Amino acid sequence: MQTSLTARSFTERAGHAVAFELIAVAICAPALAWVMDRPLAHVGALTAMFSAVAMLWNVAFNALFDRAQARIGFERRIGIRMLHAVLFELGLIVLLVPLAAWWLEISLLEALLLDIGLILFFLPYTLGFNWIYDILRERYVRQNARAVRG
Repeated sequence: MQTSLTARSFTERAGHAVAFELIAVAICAPALAWVMDRPLAHVGALTAMFSAVAMLWNVAFNALFDRAQARIGFERRIGIRMLHAVLFELGLIVLLVPLAAWWLEISLLEALLLDIGLILFFLPYTLGFNWIYDILRERYVRQNARAVRG
């Protein structure tokens, strides 16, 4: 059991990421299928691929960023955090736009516009998901701490 509100195990982090992606796919797949007038199974497969690529890119990018921080020795203040976010999203665009263009048989420009639309969805979704997750997690941790104390 975790006793700290900030300590998170690998299992919790993995569960958080999987829940985030499953809910996102459940929202995005039907919405994109409807907007693009494409079969749900076809668009659903694309959103599942996007999700897998995003999770792998997250792990790889953050490992590289951590190495750069260790080597260069910068602090993660607001400017660095903004750079981190921008570089992460640019890398994701480079990975996802060609995949979307190929899978949907559309131009790279159309795929880029699709990706921009997804970014505009994910900004508030990420904020809302993590906010709700943190509230529910805090309640869970506090409740378990009370139960242990008896």
